[in-house]
Amino acid sequence: MNEIRRRPGDGTGGLRTGAATFETLREQAVALRREGHSRRAIRDRLAVHNNDLLNALLQGEPPPEWTKRPNAKDDLRARARELRLQGLTYDRIQLELGCSKSSISLWVRDLPKPERQRTKEEAAEIARRGWEKTLEQREVVRRQVKRDAAAELGTMTERELFLVGVGLYWAEGSKSKPYARREKVTFVNSDPNMISMFRAWLGVVGVEPEHIRYRVMIHESGDVAGAEQFWADLVGVERSQLQRTTLKKHNPTTVRKNVGADYRGCLVIHILKCADLYRRIEGWWSQMAVEARRLTA
Repeated sequence: MNEIRRRPGDGTGGLRTGAATFETLREQAVALRREGHSRRAIRDRLAVHNNDLLNALLQGEPPPEWTKRPNAKDDLRARARELRLQGLTYDRIQLELGCSKSSISLWVRDLPKPERQRTKEEAAEIARRGWEKTLEQREVVRRQVKRDAAAELGTMTERELFLVGVGLYWAEGSKSKPYARREKVTFVNSDPNMISMFRAWLGVVGVEPEHIRYRVMIHESGDVAGAEQFWADLVGVERSQLQRTTLKKHNPTTVRKNVGADYRGCLVIHILKCADLYRRIEGWWSQMAVEARRLTA
C-alpha cells in the first residue's frame, strides 16, 4: 500500500508516495542535507523533481554553510550576537558597531533580552551617541559615492553642455504661456553651480556678455550686501553692475529654513533682446522630448 510506484508525467519525478514512503524519503533527504549536500544533489539522488515535495522533505533543515553566499555584514552580525549575549542593549550595540538598530534587531531577536541596568536618561544618551556614529558612517559612504560618480562622468563635451542647458532652462527658467505670451529668457536659482552651468550654456548658444543682466532676490532679513557681493564675485562683475536688488518681505509667522551665513538668496539672470533665443529654446526642448519618446518606444 505504501510502496513507491513510478507514474510518468505527474510532476513528482515519477514517484507516488504514501505516509511511510514520505517518512523514508524525508529521513534520506535530511541525512543527505546534514552530510552537506545541496538541494540539487538531493533532488537528483532521490529523483524528487517536485519543488513542493522537496521543500516538505527538507522542512526545518538549514542549508550547509558552503551554499550560503558571503555577506558583507556577516562579521557585524556575529559581533552583534556576541555583544547581545554579553548583556548589551540595542543602543550599546549600535554605539559599538555603528549599524542601524533595525539590523541589530533582525540579527539578535532570538537571543534572551538583557535586564535593564541604566536609567532612561543614560539609555537616551547612549542612543544619541550611537545615532551620531551611524550618521558619521553614512556620511563617509555618501562622500565616497559622490567621488565615484564624479569619476564616472569624465569630460563633458560642448554638445552635452548644450543639451543639459536646454533641460536646465526648461526646468528652472521662465516660460511663455498661451494665455500670457512673454518670450523672455529669465533664469532664477539659489545654487551657485546651477548659475555657473547656465552661464556656460549661454556662451555655447552665442549670448554676448553685454546682453546679460544680473539681479539679486533675497529676504529683507538676510545679509543683503553680503549676498550682492557673493553673486557679483561668482559671475565676475562689479557689485555696482548688478540691477537693483529685490527684497522679499519677511513674514514673522513663517518659520524659514533658509537662514544663516550660507543664505544668499537667489540670482536672477535676464537676457536682453531674447525673443529669438526663447523661440529656439522652445524648439530645442520640443525636439528633445520627441527624441526621448523615440528612445523609450
